[in-house]
Amino acid sequence: MQPQNSLLSATGTTIFTVMSALAAEHGAINLGQGFPDYDGPSDVIHAAAAALLDGRNQYPPLTGVPELRAAVAAHNRRFYGLEVDPAAEVVVTSGATEAITACLMAVLNPGDECVLIEPLYDTYLPVVKLLGAVPRLVRLSPPRWELPRAELAAAFGPRTKAILLNSPMNPTGKVFTAAELAFIADLVQRHDCYAVCDEVYEHLTFDGWRHIPLMTLPGMRQRCMRIGSAGKTFSLTGWKVGYVTCDRSLAGNVAKAHQNLTFTTPPNLQRGVAVGLMKDEAYFRSLAEGLQARRDRLGKGLEALGFGVLPTQGSYFITTDIRPLGFAGDDVAFCRAITEEARVTAIPVTAFYASPDAPNHYARFAFCKNEAVLDEALARLGAWVAARRAGRQRAAS
Repeated sequence: MQPQNSLLSATGTTIFTVMSALAAEHGAINLGQGFPDYDGPSDVIHAAAAALLDGRNQYPPLTGVPELRAAVAAHNRRFYGLEVDPAAEVVVTSGATEAITACLMAVLNPGDECVLIEPLYDTYLPVVKLLGAVPRLVRLSPPRWELPRAELAAAFGPRTKAILLNSPMNPTGKVFTAAELAFIADLVQRHDCYAVCDEVYEHLTFDGWRHIPLMTLPGMRQRCMRIGSAGKTFSLTGWKVGYVTCDRSLAGNVAKAHQNLTFTTPPNLQRGVAVGLMKDEAYFRSLAEGLQARRDRLGKGLEALGFGVLPTQGSYFITTDIRPLGFAGDDVAFCRAITEEARVTAIPVTAFYASPDAPNHYARFAFCKNEAVLDEALARLGAWVAARRAGRQRAAS
């Protein structure tokens, strides 16, 4: 048989699939994969259900139903002061992951360079490589995850076509500051390139932090492709509805890429999301407040058990340092051990790095779960930590 695609053949099964399968095998509480265990707003769900029954179930427009494109434009204006033409500057996709791929496809040619920031979401690197582009990786360092400006500037060059920026950031929980964004914007303009902006956690920020789209900075309106996610904003991750906001000069290629990936997205789900994006300010405020309370609940509990808990300014995730627990193995061994022995699942943070020299003593926990689930997870981990501590004491005596 002829060899298949070499990059895909060499790509392992995603860590989320691996750890979720292990969690199911051991009856573990899955704090690995980032999805809520509660449903989204009932009015959004009912709007999508009602939309199935009014005879609009054939192919919707390629770029999205008019209701959703108008709602995305209004959302941009309301939260960020961006004036967007819904007919020419919004493309609806089947999830944000597809949106990221479509945006990269829109601007990257084989041989172009694309700047990526580690740790990074696991689809970024394979897509860049599948397009024949060259990734240039820049690494953030825990615990503060500050932007290394000299290293970032050095990653840009004459072949740079784009940077892929994720803020609020998975897995770090970092929200990029105004000064960091200004530095990135200056590099993008000086090197005449584009920015693909993964902003799916835009409304999930805590402690007074606010998300600033790179697109709002001077000179960036025509260079940015801004990606949002109904799954994250409305706790409906299974719906897979994403949306790209970009200048009309970019939207045509984004739409062509979308056409060749999925073509359209279910119209009833689009119409439900349109209702959601028009919800009042109280909804978006309560979404962040509720998640912040869950973050605090899990973070304080993990800290009490001896974990080193890193700051989380946004997203669904807490990153923890496992070294204070005295665990002898790396993060992969740790996450496997707590899944099998404590019956709680986390994700090893090395899964978000491309190179083998990544820090290997961090584990990521998702806190977008019901309080009772978080409490049970902490109780299980507490019993596991206590048993290990007692075992070490017996061995030493």
